[in-house]
Amino acid sequence: MATAFDIIIIGTGMGGGTLAYALRDSGARVLLLERGDTLPREAQNWQVGAVFDEKRYKPAEQWIDARDGTTFQPGVHYFVGGNTKVYGAALPRLRVRDFEAIEHEGGTSPAWPIRYADLEPYYAQAERIYHVHGQSGDDPSEPPRSGDFPFPAVPNEPYMDNLAGSLRGQGLHPFFLPMGIDLREGGRCIRCKTCDGFPCRVDAKGDADVCAVRPALTTGSVTLWTRTKALRILTDESGRRAVSVEIERDGERQIVSADVIVAACGAVNSTALLLRSANDQHPRGLGNSSGLLGRNYMVHNNSAMMAVNPLKRNPTFFQKTMAVNDYYFGSEDFRYPMGNIQLLGKLQAGMLAASQPLVPKPLLGEMAKRSVDWWIMSEDLPDENNRIELAPAGGIRVHWQANNLVAHQKLIEASVRMMRRAGYPFVFIERMGIATNSHQCGTARFGADPAASVLDPYCKAHDLHNLYVVDSSFFPSSTAVNPALTIAAQALRVAEHLRAKYNFSSK
Repeated sequence: MATAFDIIIIGTGMGGGTLAYALRDSGARVLLLERGDTLPREAQNWQVGAVFDEKRYKPAEQWIDARDGTTFQPGVHYFVGGNTKVYGAALPRLRVRDFEAIEHEGGTSPAWPIRYADLEPYYAQAERIYHVHGQSGDDPSEPPRSGDFPFPAVPNEPYMDNLAGSLRGQGLHPFFLPMGIDLREGGRCIRCKTCDGFPCRVDAKGDADVCAVRPALTTGSVTLWTRTKALRILTDESGRRAVSVEIERDGERQIVSADVIVAACGAVNSTALLLRSANDQHPRGLGNSSGLLGRNYMVHNNSAMMAVNPLKRNPTFFQKTMAVNDYYFGSEDFRYPMGNIQLLGKLQAGMLAASQPLVPKPLLGEMAKRSVDWWIMSEDLPDENNRIELAPAGGIRVHWQANNLVAHQKLIEASVRMMRRAGYPFVFIERMGIATNSHQCGTARFGADPAASVLDPYCKAHDLHNLYVVDSSFFPSSTAVNPALTIAAQALRVAEHLRAKYNFSSK
């Protein structure tokens, strides 16, 4: 069976969903493919046990850690909206210097082929699409903006506002974390404890499903097929054009064709798809003449910090409102970049039990009632040896060894010092490992030189005329902030490029 479209977009997350939204009125016939289904709205969406213990919304698949051959359950989600269905909705922009080459203690972070100014208008568009709430002026590393945030910042609850005052008393500059939630007048957000890491039962999270895919489908020009896995991308005899996608839909194989094909499956799965699509003209995988496809895999250096004052309860419900970037590009006693510190959604006892099974649950519960919880994030530098490859049986093998760890340790020390000075004598740190890969990026870096990159600055594969990769694969560096808004901004930029190049409205 053969069916033709103008554009096929494989994946409905922040990249694919935003691209479909941006092309919804272009005149193009767009087919949007999702290997999963819509995430059900059900009581378990907000149940700690279902989400963290049972891992109800994670796929039943295992990836291989190439270091020792063990397997792990990856932090990916196969639903319409992809990982954004459960993400924490933090939507910061990259810093201006993030687009430039930066010297780190552990090596050099390469320059991007575009600059902040090239992406700024698309950042502004993406913030409107995803209902970003924020406030300028307090973040010392903040990039310039062409206008205000679309919506005012999510305010701190009283307990956290007092903490912000304590941090300012230390000479720090806590600021409102840009958040994509529906706190507009008459909006759906109820400021609950189950946002960060949970699906939203009231559709109040600024995710790709709610904010991009659903509006795109109302136009009639975008078609969504769920339960549809892309197996391979097929090319013409020359190998210069991608012509169709072989899919498995509800257990049945078929071929769908299009003038433009876009992989937006996430940095690991897009790479796996292109590697599976190897043919006589592309024996190492589509778009891989540079040999870099799958290489330079990055996931950030992440640690969770739980600061506890045993004499003081934290009554906060919606905790994820604040961040600290004073150490982003270094400090007086450490001249290299260190990274970002941002609040987590309020930890609950059941969430802790999933990672600390040997500690009695009543004790964990009492700690959670008295804690402030942070995410400590440092840049993971590109390394060609950190890579994604296909396992012989068709699975995914991940080669990843953390780097730039001196800077991350310095940031942990600064974070611990910050909270102890604020009155929290007990501080617990948990380092994240290979399975915490929600910020995966870098496997098909973009650039101007085909010998040193997989994609061009508009995310088109150098080796093919009409194959694009529009997810975090294109990142040359991981930076030290959440990647989602940058993925969305680049998707909007690519959509504008496709409109101009193909002029779909004239067909």
